[in-house]
Amino acid sequence: MTIRTRAALAGTLLLVTGTACSADPAPGPSTESLDSDDHGEVAGAQEVAEPQLHLVTIAPDGAVGMLDLLTEEAGDLDQVGAPSAVATDGRYVLATVPGGVDVVDSGAWTWDHGDHFHYYRAEPRALGTVAGTGPATIATGPLSTAGGTGVFFEETGEAVLLDNAALARGAVEETFRLEAEPHAGLVAPFADGAVVSVPDGSGGAGEVELVGADGEPVDGFREECADASGTITTVVGLVVGCADGALLWTYDDGEPAVERIAYPDGLVAPPARTFDARKGRPTVAALAGRTGFWLLDTRERSWDLVETGTPLVAVSASDDADGHVVALDRSGRVRVYAAGSGEQLAATGPLLAGSLRDDAAQVGLVVDQGRAYVNAPADGVVLEIDYADGARIARRLETQPAPAFFAETGR
Repeated sequence: MTIRTRAALAGTLLLVTGTACSADPAPGPSTESLDSDDHGEVAGAQEVAEPQLHLVTIAPDGAVGMLDLLTEEAGDLDQVGAPSAVATDGRYVLATVPGGVDVVDSGAWTWDHGDHFHYYRAEPRALGTVAGTGPATIATGPLSTAGGTGVFFEETGEAVLLDNAALARGAVEETFRLEAEPHAGLVAPFADGAVVSVPDGSGGAGEVELVGADGEPVDGFREECADASGTITTVVGLVVGCADGALLWTYDDGEPAVERIAYPDGLVAPPARTFDARKGRPTVAALAGRTGFWLLDTRERSWDLVETGTPLVAVSASDDADGHVVALDRSGRVRVYAAGSGEQLAATGPLLAGSLRDDAAQVGLVVDQGRAYVNAPADGVVLEIDYADGARIARRLETQPAPAFFAETGR
């Protein structure tokens, strides 16, 4: 792996109109290594008393809109390229488009200060494009104004770490861009650097290594990780999925540390490939093949396997006091399970059958402290579901444009 560039790419700042909205606070990842005296504040932003939450929706042609989840007021943002996938860290929306990844700042974010939170709003705007070829794998960190965001391009093997402090100022700047042979890999932000996949010579990743902000490997932190796939940051640390379990990257007395959490003996299921949970929570969920899901508790360093018998397409852990796990099945039903027992607690009717048949849409599932959201592009709505109240449909939110892709921001 070589460092090809370490240059800043200035993004075009396109000021657009939109509305800031409200979000629910949730305990977030430890910020000890990323904290600063500004508490997430940036020039031009307003600190507010309440968290901000809204939906950003994107059409197949790249038209972008925002919906205030408190007032249901809507606004338009500048268009991005035609997306094939969308990711978010709770503030920035990153759309994979022809030629790279377009970055949109939703203008609303939460700064997790450990025992309390700071909430901000600013003008939403399109920031620019991270140049690249083919599908991109996005990995986000715990804070939108510190640390980094990882963008990995499988077709070229390029691993890009974006500077979140620069994004907060309105510029797309690369902390580093590493070049390796093409492979299915990742770059996951960790402190001021990242954990980066190492190709195995057959199109996959056989190892991962820690690199600093200069893109250079950190001695002593290269680990075996066959088929490295899936990353998420929890209150405990950074999770990276491997064929035999997961690696958990943490800080111990100011020094990086890594430990392997192996799958339990006797539990046989396909490995976790993508993790999802309410932002920052210690327990995260991942599909375990077609008819079940894994739960990884990063505090206890333990796995649980829940076999549902129902084909699933997405799963996310709320990790609330009642241990709710929310899943979307292949018939378009939203199902709610208890993390401890695996018991199904509730289920909706088939809400999304038409949308799941639409190849131009990316049906997604997002869980926050009080609600779950799923997009139904065929019906032009995002459904808000009270998963703790019998999977009750709380609202049908009509969006403009129709939500072929969507993200919840302000968290």
